Amino acid sequence: MTYRGQIRNGVVVLDGRPPLDEGTIVTVEPVTTSEAPEEQLPTLAELFKDLAGKAVGLPEDMAENHDHYLHGTPKRGKSGRRGLLTRSTFSPC
Repeated sequence: MTYRGQIRNGVVVLDGRPPLDEGTIVTVEPVTTSEAPEEQLPTLAELFKDLAGKAVGLPEDMAENHDHYLHGTPKRGKSGRRGLLTRSTFSPC
């Protein structure tokens, strides 16, 4: 797998947080400016990281049943599986 990064103060700093263990031996290959990718925009996770965990007043099962609360699909049971669709609950788009 290839990871990208930059040299900062004489140290290789990789973009993001690649899953490399401390002490992993790597090979560094300089890339010419014409090969370098344009500056990457931040990911949605990076943009909204300050909002994570800030919502209040949500149901305790919001993470598990977000489709139910947003779109009206059947709630997921304890097993994580959705209830069976019946004629009365299924509506084709």
